[in-house]
Amino acid sequence: MVKWAGGLIALCGLGHSVGALVQTAPHHAASWLDWALWATPNTDPVAMTPTTGAFWYTFYSFGLPLLLVGAIVLWMGVRGITPPGFIAWGLAAWTTVGAVLSGPSPLLLLLIAAVLLLVRRPRVSR
Repeated sequence: MVKWAGGLIALCGLGHSVGALVQTAPHHAASWLDWALWATPNTDPVAMTPTTGAFWYTFYSFGLPLLLVGAIVLWMGVRGITPPGFIAWGLAAWTTVGAVLSGPSPLLLLLIAAVLLLVRRPRVSR
């Protein structure tokens, strides 16, 4: 179950990263490569321009770190290591808050991954 969870987490990270790049790169990649992010209008974090917003949606989003977390969980699963519970609980909490604030999305698959990780947790006897 850990391997399936890691694969789902990595898939969500990859899907978000690739999807965001497909949506934004045709419109903003040229300005990113022209150092537009360093221009004065794009340095204000409150008044985010479309160029800056697209950059945060792609490269500075959760997609790539989520891909790495998924790869680590998958790596642990292949080696028979149970990931710590905080990964599952953190993933579940983060996904739930995101779904409440923004509505349902494919990232609800992360809840399935969290459940798979929690089911795999060893029981502690007292």
